[in-house]
Order: sequence, then C-alpha cells, then structure tokens
Amino acid sequence: MLRSLSQLFKEKKADRRVARVPDGERYYAIGDIHGRLDLFESLIEAVEADDRERGAAKTTVVLLGDLIDRGPDSAGVIERARAWGKERLVRYIAGNHEEMFLESFDDREMLRHFVKHGGRETILSYGIKRKRYNELSMKDLQDELHALVPTADRSFLEAFEDMVVAGDYVFVHAGINPLHSLEEQRPSDLRWIRERFLKHTEPFSHVVVHGHTIFETIERTDHRIGIDTGAFRSGRLTALVLEGDSRRTIQAIEKDGELTIEQGEFA
Repeated sequence: MLRSLSQLFKEKKADRRVARVPDGERYYAIGDIHGRLDLFESLIEAVEADDRERGAAKTTVVLLGDLIDRGPDSAGVIERARAWGKERLVRYIAGNHEEMFLESFDDREMLRHFVKHGGRETILSYGIKRKRYNELSMKDLQDELHALVPTADRSFLEAFEDMVVAGDYVFVHAGINPLHSLEEQRPSDLRWIRERFLKHTEPFSHVVVHGHTIFETIERTDHRIGIDTGAFRSGRLTALVLEGDSRRTIQAIEKDGELTIEQGEFA
C-alpha cells in the first residue's frame, strides 16, 4: 500500500539533519564586505552588542573573504578587520579578490584583470589621486602598488585561511567541489567555484556557509547557506549567527545615507 503524503513528509522531516556548532560556542559569519567600511563598522557594533546581550560563550567571528574591491574604502576595511582581530577571536577566509590583489604585485596580467573587477577602487582607497592613477601605464601602476600598499596589509591578507570548520558547519568563500572531501579541496575551488557547487543537490559532509555569489536575500538549502547580499551595490551586509542548532541574522543596511540594523530568526 502506498504511504500517505503526510507520512512521507514526516519521514523526510525526521531524516533532515539538524546542523549544530559545538556547545558553548557562538559564531558570527560575515559575508563579502567589498570595501563598504560604513556597513562593516555598523555591523561590528551590532555584533559586539549582540554578543554581550547573549551571555557567556566562546565567540568566533568568521569573515568569509572579499573584504576588498568595488566599494569605496578597501584600505579602511583591511585596517578595521585587522584591528578587530586584536580585540577578539576573528578568523579570516581568503576570497578570490584577495587572491587577485596579492598576485597583482608580481603578475602584470593579473593586475590588468584585477583593476577590471573592482581593483581600481581598492588602489584608489590607498590615497593615489585619480588623475595620477589614470595617467599610469600598467607597468608604472604595478610599481606604484608596491609603494602604496603597506607591507603589513599584504602580510595580513597572505595569512588568510581557506576554510573554517565548526561542528556540522564549514565556512568557505565560494563553496566546495562536490567531488572531493574537505581534506581534498583545492584553494582555487574554495575561492572561485560557482555552478558545480550551487547546482549540487545532494548532502555534503557539512552544511556549507559561503559568500562569493550575490543573492538578493540569504540563500538557504538543506546543505548550504549563501550570505553574500551584495553589500557594495545593495547597501546590505549580512552576518549569520550560529549557536547550538539555532540560526539568526544581523544585517547592516544603508539606504539614502541612513544606516540601520535589522535582526531576525533564520530557520
């Protein structure tokens, strides 16, 4: 006899894994900032206030990469992110834009690619005048880059991680290759993958929290959560809060020059 629809629904619901972070721990994962220092500062204040209000826990902030490019103040975001890591436990994941930036110091073709995909704004954020920037050849621009960007900033970005695992979750920038275990993942996939990961419908070993691909609202499936809400163009920067088996969101939003914070539960 065929099972009823209600029975099938109950079985599916019972089989669905409830992902958890370790007991006593709290995670704030922040999506792609892309040079929006205003939103980042606002979200930091909201995260700090939320963490105080929620009581004692081992708290970790995870920045999912692409701190830089496209927005107006990448240099300021790098400085603030590094400073925040001196105040609390912050783990930094390398995105494809950090990869392009770092390779641009020695690879002129990568520099050419970098400036076409938001790197121009990053270089301008280091204080070079727009008129001078426009006058430079690619060779001269590469020389200028070495003079403009402090060694401390490059060292900071070079130390970024590829992934962070927390209980049943894994935090990465772009996603994971469905064909490989976490231990076998290549940095190029973790920073650049898109369709092979997004179209995969089977369970992964962990629920994947990622950025890289912009969604108008948070993208959730049973197996992944995408929290890049396009801060540089939408004015919305998202943090996913994980504690036990609960999920919440905190978003810093800029509209018509006004900054607000929105919080909500996230099933």
